[in-house]
Amino acid sequence: MITNLLIRIFVKDHENTSNFRVREENGKFAGLTGIATNFLLFFIKVAAGLMTGSIAVIADAVNNLTDTGSSMVNWAGFKISAKPADADHPYGHARMEYVSGLAVSIIVLLLGVQLLITSVGKIIHPDEIDFTLSSLMILVIAIILKLWQYLFYRKISRLIDSSALLATSSDSRNDVFATSAVLASALLNRMAGLNLDGWLGAAVSAFIILSGIQLIMQTISPLLGNPPS
Repeated sequence: MITNLLIRIFVKDHENTSNFRVREENGKFAGLTGIATNFLLFFIKVAAGLMTGSIAVIADAVNNLTDTGSSMVNWAGFKISAKPADADHPYGHARMEYVSGLAVSIIVLLLGVQLLITSVGKIIHPDEIDFTLSSLMILVIAIILKLWQYLFYRKISRLIDSSALLATSSDSRNDVFATSAVLASALLNRMAGLNLDGWLGAAVSAFIILSGIQLIMQTISPLLGNPPS
């Protein structure tokens, strides 16, 4: 509902997705929305991390800052892919969208590996976490915003048949799981004295790594020249 409203407001002639200019505008709008929302998530999670002294929350905030970079890659990818053919690129620049999708997929994989390394460290050397009600509410708001972001990217990816935005939507979905794991471990620690932060982080990172590998396989296939539908 909100996504449809935003598309109608910010994308001219939004229903004519067969027009490459409309497709470009949808893609760039998705990229700019991602930049704005990920910056917002970064700042509110840093606030929660500083309030609690939680390295996990601060790391999650840095993850959102990296997502901002992914959104910039998407924006640039759609802008460049819409350039017309020239002497050096007689078939146009459309494959740049697949290149940007591959870049996002690699970022997802690297973040999963980094999160796994951090989680193993927390299993070996667990840290005490002191969450307040305010910091817990910040995490809940962050999860809701990331969930909307996932649905937003998925909607536009289906609207314009974009593998790059599909990869980004999967990244947002992974972030929902990652932040939920941080929140769940905080609640368990507060209510039952169980510090499962490292174990939950390891489980989420394994899921993210698997997702990253699948996304790389999906985005690299068009670059290798598979036939169009």
